[in-house]
Amino acid sequence: MSFLDGLTVNRPGKMSAAEILVALAQRATVFRAADGDTAYATFEVNGHRETWPVRSKGFRRWLVGQYYRSEGKPPGAQAVIDALGVIEARAQYDGAVHPVHVRLAGDDKAIYIDLANDAWQAIEVTASGWRLVSDPPVKFRRARGMLPLPVPLPTRIGVHALRPFVNVDSDEQWALILAWLMAALRPSGPYPVLALLGEQGTAKSTTQEVLRALIDPNVAPLRAEPMDVRDVMIAASNSWCIAFDNVSDIEPWLSDCLCRLATGGGFSTRELYSDGDEMIFVAQRPVMLNGIDAIISRADLLDRALIIDLPRIPDHRRRERQTFWRTFEAERPVIVGALLNALVGAMRRYPDVTLASLPRMADFATWAVAAEPGLELEQGTFMRAYLANRDAAHDLALEASSIAAAVRALADRGPWQGTAAELLEELARIADDAAKRAKGWPATPRALGAALRRVAPNLWHIGIEVAFERQARTGRRLVTVKRRDSTVTIVTTVTPEPPGDDGDNGDDQHPSLSGLPGWVTEG
Repeated sequence: MSFLDGLTVNRPGKMSAAEILVALAQRATVFRAADGDTAYATFEVNGHRETWPVRSKGFRRWLVGQYYRSEGKPPGAQAVIDALGVIEARAQYDGAVHPVHVRLAGDDKAIYIDLANDAWQAIEVTASGWRLVSDPPVKFRRARGMLPLPVPLPTRIGVHALRPFVNVDSDEQWALILAWLMAALRPSGPYPVLALLGEQGTAKSTTQEVLRALIDPNVAPLRAEPMDVRDVMIAASNSWCIAFDNVSDIEPWLSDCLCRLATGGGFSTRELYSDGDEMIFVAQRPVMLNGIDAIISRADLLDRALIIDLPRIPDHRRRERQTFWRTFEAERPVIVGALLNALVGAMRRYPDVTLASLPRMADFATWAVAAEPGLELEQGTFMRAYLANRDAAHDLALEASSIAAAVRALADRGPWQGTAAELLEELARIADDAAKRAKGWPATPRALGAALRRVAPNLWHIGIEVAFERQARTGRRLVTVKRRDSTVTIVTTVTPEPPGDDGDNGDDQHPSLSGLPGWVTEG
C-alpha cells in the first residue's frame, strides 16, 4: 500500500516527483509566522512534533525521507526546489498565523521553556508548579548552535547550590545576579543588562558561561563585540540570551541597540541582494556583557544595567577548568530545578506584589521582589541592592560625562540661565583643559544640548536641575542650571543668535528625562 493512498490529488494520471512531494507535505501543518514573511511546517517524528522553517534543512530532510519511504528512491534536486516553493506559497496564503519562539514562550499564566533535546520536550511552569511536557501548546524552532538544557530534577535544594560557581563576594550582588536570572526566565521583559566588571583573573567569562548554561546553552555561549546593528539582531533572532565577551568600549550605536533589546524595540535594514525589500527585526532579550573597565558610559544604558564588580580570585581558590565544569555539569540539573521552583513562587506572588515607589524597569523590580522567597532572599534584599546599584550607575554616568563636572561647579555657584551657546562658553571657562580635550566635549551648542539631555537624569539624582524652556515673548530657547532647592529665578539678557544654533534638536520632549518636574515625556 502506497503512502500516497488516501491523499487527494487534483491532477489525474501519473504524478511528477514535485507533485508527490507537495502531496506528501499535506502530512505536515504549514503556517506562517507572526512576522508574515517566514513559512513554517510542524510534523510528527518518532512520536513527537517538530517545527521547522519550510526552507530549512530540517524540513527538507523530513520531506525527502517521506518521499523515499513512499517511492523507494530519492527525489531530484529540482523537484525538491519546485515543491518547496509550492509548500511555502500554501503556508503564506492558506495557512494560519502562529507566533514561533526560541527557547522561551508563554505569559503570566504559563511559561514554556524548550529543552532543545532530541525528544523536543519542554518545561511548563505555572503558579502551581512545573512539569515536563512532550507536546507544548506553543511552537518552538531550533536555531543553529542551540544546545539542550538538562532535564531538571525536582529538588528541595535552594538556589544557593549555584553560588560556588559564580564569583561574587557580596550578598547584594548575589541578589542582583539571581534577579537577572529570574528576569531571563520570563518570556516578556523588560530585561536589565547584566554587566560583569573586573580585572583579569576574576572569572568574568566563566561566570557568563555558567549563567547562560542555566537558561540558553549554546555552542558559542560568548560572542565578540558586534560590528553593526544587523549582527546584534541576527543574534537576538536566533538565541534567547545574548552574551558579549571582553567588551572594551560601547559605541553610541551599540548602547542604543542594547537599550532597545532591554526594553523592546524594532530594527530595520535592507535585505541582502535586494534593492527595496526591508528586513524588520523585533526582539526583547536578556543581555550579558563583561569588561575590565567601566564599559558602560551612556546614562540611558546605565539606567537599564545591573553592574556587578567581580573580586579577584585568590590563587588558593582557583580550580582547573576541567574539574570546575565537570562539577558544574553534575549540579546543573539540580540548579535548574531550584530556579524553576523560584520561578513558580514568583508567578504565584507577582499579582499581589505592590512596590511603594516604582523605579525605572518597574516590571523587572516587581518580578524580582516576587521571587525573593524562592531565591532564599530576605524581604527587601533585592530593592536595597537594586537602589544601591542605581546610585552607582548615576555616579558612573557622571564620571563618564565630559560636561558633568563643569555643570556641577556651575550649579554650586548659584542658579544660571542663558542660551546653549552662552552655556557652552561658561562651561568652557569652568572646565579644565583635560575635560575640554576629552572625546565627548561638545563642540557646538546643539551638541551641548544633546549631552545635557542625556546626563540630566543623573544630575537630577544628585540635586541639580537642568531645564529647557522657550520664552513666550521672544520664542528663544533658554537653559536653566540650578540646585533643586534654589528658588531664585535668573533672567539673563542675551543677544540674538542665528536660528538653529541654540542647542535644541527640535524635540522638546525626551524619554530619558522621565520623572523630572516640568517635563512632558513619552510613555
